[in-house]
Parts: sequence; C-alpha cells; structure tokens
Amino acid sequence: KMLGRVLCTVLFVGALPSPAGASQGHISVILLGATGDLAKKYLWQGLFQLYMDQVSSGHSFTFHGAALAALEPGQRLMFDVLKKLSCPPDEAPNRCAVLKDQFLKLSQYHQLQTAENYTALNREIEALLRQEGLREAGRIFYFSVPPFAYTEIARLIDGRCRPPAGAWLRVVLEKPFGHDLQSAQQLAAELAGFFREEEMYRVDHYLGKQAVAHILPFRDQNRQFLDPIWNRHHVERVEVVLKETVDAKGRTSFYEQYGVIRDVLQNHLTEALMFLIMELPANVSSAQEVVQHKLQALQSLWGLERSSAVLGQYQAYDSQVQEELQEAQGYVSTTPTFAGVLIHSDSLRWEGVPFLLTSGKALDERVGYARVLFKSRAFCTQSASLRDAGHSQCKPKQIIFYFGHGALGSPAVLVSRNLFQPVMPKGSWKEAEARPDVHIFGQPLSDFHVYSPVKERDAYSVLISNIYHGRKDFFITTESLLASWAFWTPLLDSTSRQPPRLYPGGVENQHLLDFEMVSSGGLAFTLAEPAQLLGPSGQMPSDFRAIQSKFRQSPLVSAWAEELISQLASDMEEAAVRSVARSGQFHLALSGGSSPVGLFQRLARHHYGFPWQHTHVWLVDERCVPLTDGESNFLGLHRHLLQHVRVPYFNIHPMPVHLNRRLCVEEDGGAQLYAQDIVALVANASFDLVLLGVGTDGHTASLFPHSENGLQGAPTVLLTESPVKPHQRMSLSLPLINRARQVFVLVLGKGKHDITTLLSRVGHEPSKWPISGVRPSSGQLVWYVDYEALLG
Repeated sequence: KMLGRVLCTVLFVGALPSPAGASQGHISVILLGATGDLAKKYLWQGLFQLYMDQVSSGHSFTFHGAALAALEPGQRLMFDVLKKLSCPPDEAPNRCAVLKDQFLKLSQYHQLQTAENYTALNREIEALLRQEGLREAGRIFYFSVPPFAYTEIARLIDGRCRPPAGAWLRVVLEKPFGHDLQSAQQLAAELAGFFREEEMYRVDHYLGKQAVAHILPFRDQNRQFLDPIWNRHHVERVEVVLKETVDAKGRTSFYEQYGVIRDVLQNHLTEALMFLIMELPANVSSAQEVVQHKLQALQSLWGLERSSAVLGQYQAYDSQVQEELQEAQGYVSTTPTFAGVLIHSDSLRWEGVPFLLTSGKALDERVGYARVLFKSRAFCTQSASLRDAGHSQCKPKQIIFYFGHGALGSPAVLVSRNLFQPVMPKGSWKEAEARPDVHIFGQPLSDFHVYSPVKERDAYSVLISNIYHGRKDFFITTESLLASWAFWTPLLDSTSRQPPRLYPGGVENQHLLDFEMVSSGGLAFTLAEPAQLLGPSGQMPSDFRAIQSKFRQSPLVSAWAEELISQLASDMEEAAVRSVARSGQFHLALSGGSSPVGLFQRLARHHYGFPWQHTHVWLVDERCVPLTDGESNFLGLHRHLLQHVRVPYFNIHPMPVHLNRRLCVEEDGGAQLYAQDIVALVANASFDLVLLGVGTDGHTASLFPHSENGLQGAPTVLLTESPVKPHQRMSLSLPLINRARQVFVLVLGKGKHDITTLLSRVGHEPSKWPISGVRPSSGQLVWYVDYEALLG
C-alpha cells in the first residue's frame, strides 16, 4: 500500500511546478510520540505545512507516526488528528483537498517499543526506497517524548535505524534539556554517544515565533539606522517579557520540578535576549556565524547572584500542589511562578545597560515582547498638545518585537516614529492598519511604525521548515545549552530555599509585583509585602544572621556566602579609600583560585567608588603556567575583575613566572625580580591589604604543609612545590604576608568545614597548617567565613 502511495505522490509532484533536474531524493519523517498532546496541537500541522511548502521541491516524503500504543488503537488515534488538519486561508480549496489526501496516504502508524520494532521500521523504509528506485536523502526523527526516554531511543536509532552513508540524519529534541548544569551535561554526554552535534536539533519554539525570528534580519536590514544607537550610550534598557493569565493547575507536577525560571527564562527569554545583544555577524544567513556570535553574547553575561532576582508565587499554588500531588495539608512550596531577573553584560557595547527578563503565571494579561528602550536627552519647550508625535524627541523612543496576544493580538514589529522608518521585507511583512483604540506602553499606536506578518505562521511550522533546510541557528547547540545552564544554575541554587512573595493573581496583583533596580546592583520589590499575604506568623523566614565574634583570637565575620562577599567587598573598598586618603595609594595583594571569583565580580559590578586609579594590584601566588593558561591565577583575576575596572596599566603586577620562554626556572630569578619590585614600590614592603584563602590541607597562598622554606626567615618571594598539579608555584612568603597592614582570609563552602573546625582548635603551627602562621606583626587579621564552612 505504502509503495503505491509514494509512487502516486512522486507522479503527482511531477505534475506540479518543480525545479529542473532529477529527484533530490526521499525523506522519511518519523514522529515519536505521534499521539501525544504536542503532536496533536502543533507537530502534525507543522509537518503538513512542510509537505505543502516542499511538495514541489524535488523531494519525495513519507511520514511515520510512532508511539508505544499497539497498531490498531494507535493508528485510530493518529488518523483522528490527521483528519482535522487545515490549510492556510490563502490556499486554494481544491489544491488543499488534494494535498491533504496525499499527506494522509503518505502517513503511517508504527508501534515503536522494542529494538525489533526499530529494525522493522528500518527494513520497511529500505524496501520502499529499493522497490521505487528512490535515493534516500535523509531521515528526521522528532522526539515528542519525555526526556527520560531520550537516551534509550537514541541508542535504538543509532544501532538499528540510521540511514545509510550519503544520507543525513536529523534528530529533533524538545525541552526540557536537563534541570541544571550537571543534569544537562549528563544528558548531553549520553546523546553524544549516539549522535554527532550537527545531527541534533534542540527545539525552543520561541525561536520559531515570527517576531523573534525577525530580530536578526531586522537588525541586519536596518544597520544604517541602528549601528550608531545600538549601544550603551543610547539604550536605556532592554526588556524581554512573557506574561500569562493561566496558572499551573494541571501541570503542578512539572512546575514543582522546574518552576518559572527553568520553564521560561533559561530558554525562551534568554534566546530572545541573545538575538538582541549579540554582535551582528557579517552574514546573518550563515548559521555557523550566528551560533558562534550568540554563544559569545551568552558568555559575556555577568554571573547572577541571589539579589539579581525577585521571585513570586500565586496564592492558590500550594493548594493546587496539595490536591494534584497528594501532598499533606500545610505543605509549603518555594517554587516560583513569577520571576524578574536583572542581567548585565561585560561587553563594551552593553556595559552598564540593564537587561530585565520577566515572566509569570496568573498575571493580569497574556502577552510577550522584547523591548529596547532608548535614552532621551531632549527637553521640549512646546506643550505636548502642540507637538507632532512623529517628530517630538520628548516622546519615548523604542523598538518592540511583539510576540503575540496582548492588545495587538498578533506578532508585530513596532518602531517609534521619532526614531526612524525601518526597512522591512515587503514579501513577508506589511504595514499594519491604523487602530486608534489601541495603546502600547501608554502610547497610541499612531506613535509607531507598525508591521505585521503578511502570513501568520505557527512557530512549529517555522521550526520544522528550518529542520528540513538544516538551519542550525534556530536551534540550541550543546555548547550554548551548557553555557546557558552554567549561567542560570548559580541563581537557581542560591534561591532554591528562598520563600517567594505571595500574590493573589490576575488584576488583584495591583502593584504587588512591581520591582526596581536598587543601588546595590540588584532588584527589589517596590512595595512591602502586605501582612495578609504572609505566613501564619506574619513574618517571612529569613536566611540571614550576621555572626561577628572571634576566630583564632581575631575578628570573625560570618553570613551566607552572598552576604558575606558583599560585606567583604565593602570592607575592602573602605580600606582602599582610607589608604588613599593616608598615602595617596593602595597596595592590594590578591589570591587566586575559585573562592574569590564572586568577590572579584562583586567589586567590578557594584563598587564604583573604589579608588582603582590609585590602586596597585599584586598577586599573592601564581601557578607556573603561561598567563594565558586557564590555570593562571592572573588570567582569572583579569577575567573577573581587572578588565572591568580602570586600574592603570602600570599598577598591575603579575608574577613573572614565564621568563626566557621558560616557566619558573630558578636561574631566571623571577621570584627575586618580584621581591625587588615590591621593595621598590611598596613602602616598607608592607602591603595595605592581603587577601588569602585556605586549602582543605591548611595551606594558604602557595605555602603548603611541611614546606622547606617560606614559612619563616626574611620576607621574600619564593618558588614552592604543590602536592597537586600544576606542581610548581610562586608565592609571597609568610613573613612578607605578615608585614601587611591588614590581612583578610576568605573561607567558603561545606568542603572547608573540617579544616575550619580544626583551625579553631590548633595553635601556631605553620609547618603543619601554614594558615595558622598568619599573624600580622603590626596589622589586623580578619576572618570571613561563610555559614557552610563554619557550621557545616
């Protein structure tokens, strides 16, 4: 039966207009999960649209619906869906009827449950091609199944249902792609065992929305207008927003596991933001260039802190969870159903520009948009009633990519008339009709040039077409996926126990979810939380207590890590300001490793009063690797701090570990050179502030237990040996560290709990635990230890 259908279609295709030349080959499309909700709502319609668009392309097609259900019930369910497929309004009824009939004839149901089922499907495809004399162009496997099934299905496709050499394989994967960085890495590693990177297409359906998909072409076609203003000097802020009126009822099982950040912000909104802020490639049609530029934009984002987000949860959520998941009465969930997140980039183009990502359920309207708001430098003397909206520089200036729904009800691109009249592709976008009753962000629609698609297309139809054409820039690569999870996971971890603000839902939210950017560099809700929305005690539980007491007879500051780093950064700035007032300069010696990264980022982003112009930055220790090596302490310091602040070039003092094209060779005298520089520039070789860490073995700087030198004697710089790679190090000696005016020791994380407990009990034994030998001779020692290190 199927053979006749394909032959019939090949003959039918020949009767339609088609490009000159022989058949381009046959494509088999296998939809896994063919009777599921997503397939019913979007995927079959998208595949039918692909067939309508490509029936004259020279390819022949067959469509294989697959699921776990047995043949007869599965076939019945699938064909119930196929009978309801529709053509676009502009399709001629006769052609539509013929195409739909052909599509149904080319579609077949298979039960795919066992390895033998996959073998049988492969045999059937091969037999079909062989008997009809068709060349195989490729196979598309669309995974509309839960992610836990991906690995097993991937193994069966790779082992039993791959197309032969010369034909391509495209595997389409639906989100969620993991739950955090670790789970995404695990899933990516498993799939990489079966598929090559170019074979995988991870779907984010927002990339198929017409307004989102047009961001890059719009930027490209309007370079002449946008190049001068698409930067920090002209853009006030960028917003990417998705609001929903529905709640999570019926989906609480999914929502309890994922929440709004994983569901919407980490994928849909981040992807739209990347299109807005990435550097434009020379050729926006090059998928490879677009993917690379998007990745670079993602990697330029500052790390997120707990203070970067405000979180909310609609009031009925807990009771819905109790009902649907059979949780006990009184169960309290901390899963957010609303989030606002503030993001910054360290790129030169966007330095200082806030990016706001916001999404939530049970809000007042359903709408999605990406909005670029420009700064206004104008003062308009004439009254507003006398101004021409098209030319008044006092009206807001903005570009809005409107995803759909809301006041407009459909996708659109809007450009303020007082900016410019954009270039739009006439074949696919048209100027929208005037609608005097509609206002956008408080402005009448007449204040904008408004464009809508000539032909509205469902996002899945757009993406399925891009899969057919092999356009990877509309999909998520493994590298981008892991970079996105690396960006979002720290925020998810730091807010996992944070109680979200409760809100009633809908229009009753009033101003309860309004938030603002605060001077500390984060976000905060504008209004205090009403007492009736709080828990039974009327109080929100607090994570934060400041412990200020003694540790090893020296002052101790302790809090949760984020608050602790905030306090340490403030204390360092205060020390710097005091030192500059006293002597005109501030000599700061910094340790490397992972512990101070958050501190460096905090200093770079929130401490604009830090006297960097008068600061000399020194290294406490360095690994004997080139300064461009990922293990280099200086490279880490440069990435997270120095490149973001204005320290004079001559005030930066990396350790000379790489001399005469050799690393840390005694005869090259690198340690002596560094010691000489310190003596020459630092009064009395006494640093104003030294920042240290503590290793789990009690080492500090690169001074390790049982070191032969560096723990006593004359103040100096020396080469040392580490028990872990890279073994060779350069370090300040303990006597040199102890000449400092102030020494701050930063200790973070549960992994440091055992050594912290031990150090609280032992005396002055630097040969066993070098950190115990830190006792500034005429200065102050302060310990900054987070709760996890202090309390376990």
